[in-house]
Amino acid sequence: MNPQAKLIFTTSLLLGTTITISSNHWILAWTGLEINTLAILPLISKSHHPRAVKAATKYFLVQAAASALVLFSSMTNAWHTGQWDITQLTHPTSCLILTSAIAIKLGLVPFHFWFPEVLQGSPLTTGLLLSTAMKFPPITLLFMTSQSLNSTLLTTMAIMSTALGGWMGLNQTQTRKILAFSSISHLGWMAIIITYSPKLALLNFYLYTLMTAAVFLTMNSMKVLKLSTLMTSWTKSPALSTTLLLTLLSLAGLPPLTGFLPKWLIIQELTKQEMPLMATMISLLSLLSLFFYLRLAYCSTITLPPHTTNHMKRWHVHKPVNTQIAILTTLSIMLLPISPIILTIM
Repeated sequence: MNPQAKLIFTTSLLLGTTITISSNHWILAWTGLEINTLAILPLISKSHHPRAVKAATKYFLVQAAASALVLFSSMTNAWHTGQWDITQLTHPTSCLILTSAIAIKLGLVPFHFWFPEVLQGSPLTTGLLLSTAMKFPPITLLFMTSQSLNSTLLTTMAIMSTALGGWMGLNQTQTRKILAFSSISHLGWMAIIITYSPKLALLNFYLYTLMTAAVFLTMNSMKVLKLSTLMTSWTKSPALSTTLLLTLLSLAGLPPLTGFLPKWLIIQELTKQEMPLMATMISLLSLLSLFFYLRLAYCSTITLPPHTTNHMKRWHVHKPVNTQIAILTTLSIMLLPISPIILTIM
């Protein structure tokens, strides 16, 4: 892709996100979401492969429908209350429509079908944007309207997302699809807590973004698109494979890694809200995701490819270090000990 075009699309993404997260008026927020959608479409379809074009078309149709619902929800609220302010969403029907619209934009169950297909048709770098940056504006809208949202509906969608995200990722062999179902599962954790502790949901999103960025950039560096390629990566880049193992375990939420922090805090908050059943259910359902993270980790480090020579593998120490991956991986693994500082900042 032309560097100037890429610069325009990236700037538009930043502009759209900034407009949405800093606006108080529904029309401005909707405008930001639309700019974001239009800016990401060329990045999805830049390879001109039929699958990429199909992914871009699916993404456009789904996001257009969700944006129309956001607009309809805000107009209904303005019709009944005379308020266009985002925080003043009080009409029950508007709240219900908005929750559905944001669920479509994020890919929460039962509106998740588009997300794995779109991610599978996109390059890994665009997949990273779709999994993290493109979810930030809808999450901020949920954050701003969290007091008005229907907690029963969100809890139901959250449990379904965690269950289906884990269940459907079990038999996948494509790494992008596995990461898509991982994203759906993590969104379940955010959705269940957003009405009770919005700041905790945002913290979960930030840490999820850190860990997912580390995984996507590592896989992009190793050119890994399916599990069979991951199995042969150890001989080429053992250091990257080792850090990928730890990042995946962190994404699974195992202590003492960073990913354990949001899960621990969410379970604690749900128990405080007298929802021990939901806390138990979502914890048990996250074991499904743990299985496919472990499978990815097993493929990346423990499985050796066939036809290897029988001498000791030398570590390739003279390869240039990717600073982005190094920083993100370190943060994805080592933030748990400083959790009191993180909680103080919140």
